[in-house]
Amino acid sequence: MGNELGSAGLMLVNSLINIYLFLLMLRFLLQASRADYYNPLSQSVVKITQPVVGLFQGFLGPVAGRFDLATLAAGFVLKVVSIVAIFMVIGVGMPPIPGLLVAGIAALANAILKIYFFAMIVMIILSWVAPNASHPGALLIMQLVEPIMAPVRKVIPPLGMIDLSPIVVFIAINLVDGLLVGSLIRAAGISGALVGL
Repeated sequence: MGNELGSAGLMLVNSLINIYLFLLMLRFLLQASRADYYNPLSQSVVKITQPVVGLFQGFLGPVAGRFDLATLAAGFVLKVVSIVAIFMVIGVGMPPIPGLLVAGIAALANAILKIYFFAMIVMIILSWVAPNASHPGALLIMQLVEPIMAPVRKVIPPLGMIDLSPIVVFIAINLVDGLLVGSLIRAAGISGALVGL
């Protein structure tokens, strides 16, 4: 019974860390896509993640350009430390460093692809039910996915009223998630449950 409770507790902690990693990568992508910083949802993400990101901004400096290295580093270190902690708690000992580093990269890639996956689903639904929505959440999702949608639209222009680019991007996200992240997780030799959401 105690062992089952311990396992459940570890899985809960791992899930909470993955949710926080999800928020960190959302902050990274909002910056990369130049989404509205003053949007209330953007502000909430920044406030929630600032305590951890602030630790890394001290030596990586403030955001320069589109890519926030401090947020990326915060997510990577948080995930690697959490995997080490879980390995220590379950009594397996320190995982191999190369596998640990690959698992950290896989976790970041997984979180980024999941954000795009969910954003694409919401965007597709919004395009059907509320194509001109002005809600802050809807605007943020449009700003988030536009950088990955625009290049695809140049190759596959809309066919009248039908825009096929979301379907192409959606399939591409699933392929990259299955092939790239799957390969990284296998190369890391660490359970996929510890890496992804």
